[in-house]
Amino acid sequence: MKRVILIGIFSVISAFSFAQQYPYPMPEYTPSPENLARRQEFQDMKFGLFIHWGVYSILGDGEWVMLNQKIPYDSYKRLASFFNPQAYSAKEWVQVAKAAGMKYITVTTRHHDSFSMFKTNASAYNIVDATPYGKDPLKELAEECKKEGIKLNFYYSLLDWAREDYGFTKKIVNGAPQDTDWDSYIQFMKAQLTELLTNYGEIGAIWFDGHWQRKTANWHYDEIYALIHQLSPGTLIGNNHHLTPLAGEDFQMFERDLPGENKGGFGAESTVSQLPLESCETMNKTWGFNILDRAYKSPKQIIHYLVNAAGRNANLLLNVGPMPNGEIQPEFIGTLKKTGEWLAKYGVTIYGSRGAVAAPEDWGVITRKENELFVHILKPTNTDFIFVPNFNYSIGQAVSFENGNKVKFKQQKEGLFIYTKDLPANEIDQIVKLTITR
Repeated sequence: MKRVILIGIFSVISAFSFAQQYPYPMPEYTPSPENLARRQEFQDMKFGLFIHWGVYSILGDGEWVMLNQKIPYDSYKRLASFFNPQAYSAKEWVQVAKAAGMKYITVTTRHHDSFSMFKTNASAYNIVDATPYGKDPLKELAEECKKEGIKLNFYYSLLDWAREDYGFTKKIVNGAPQDTDWDSYIQFMKAQLTELLTNYGEIGAIWFDGHWQRKTANWHYDEIYALIHQLSPGTLIGNNHHLTPLAGEDFQMFERDLPGENKGGFGAESTVSQLPLESCETMNKTWGFNILDRAYKSPKQIIHYLVNAAGRNANLLLNVGPMPNGEIQPEFIGTLKKTGEWLAKYGVTIYGSRGAVAAPEDWGVITRKENELFVHILKPTNTDFIFVPNFNYSIGQAVSFENGNKVKFKQQKEGLFIYTKDLPANEIDQIVKLTITR
């Protein structure tokens, strides 16, 4: 009886929490077999390249330059008339990702500035019809990704600063912007999503962004998510709304954060779900190209972020903002290459692994593949051992991943002690491989 009461209380709390987060009903969702297989594949890949690129790149001040510099749309839209990225090469982008050890690419198809980076019949404000470049870079990218075995995902902005039927400055009343044809905007998004899911081959995921600008709006996710799952059952849906996932979503993302943390300031309203997880982060401070931003992260910082994400059962989606000519900055390429070199040697402890084996500790995290655990010591301790509390596995052997030498360990009721005194030095990550006996 007590269990029934507790379940009832939990259900009421969950329903209230769900209503508070998104106050419109969502239908029950049963993922297709293709979708479930894609989720596992997504979790196995672990490392992806995020690309923010658009007409905003011309101004060299990030992807929010139109809003931040208060540029009127009538002036801003002129950027399209001289956006001509002749140095763009999908082959080079894909090779950069492969050299970094990345398994997928997520690229912006339309950002908040309303400009579409693909050929679309739903708006003339796109790279084919409004620029001297006159070509569809996503076509070339889709073909190159397929050729090289890289999964292609599409970022899509819900937020639009320019379209009248979005009504950016309008107050939300009864789920829609006042005195605005909100239904027209929803139909516009459906039309573009249909194009993206039918004209570019198999798409791994749709990565939504911008919900947070209108938390009380009815985004018609019931219709939009159903459309995506109907057009492409294996395509995953994620939404960067900073909330606990809604019914119909297939993975959960964390902006500038690791799951369970709130250092980026966006995670106060979300909890970590059982869905596949992804953390996204920049290589400097901005997402779009910023000519003054030289706060580049080092290869060690990138690798630590990747390992920490994997230890929390998440992927890392690492961003670059290509220059307006289409080239990726050489500073990014060098760092990504060094990250790939590390993964070529140690990637077996990351790819295909699962995390959340044990709670993260100050010294690092643990990943798992079948009956093997990989203890990643990212920050040496002041003692000659590390301690894993509440450790529930029986270990038969511990060896250094670096040289295969046996490592001393001791299991007690309180947890696991691993003695690190004789481990080979490694300034990035000392890894101990544990074999589970039961």
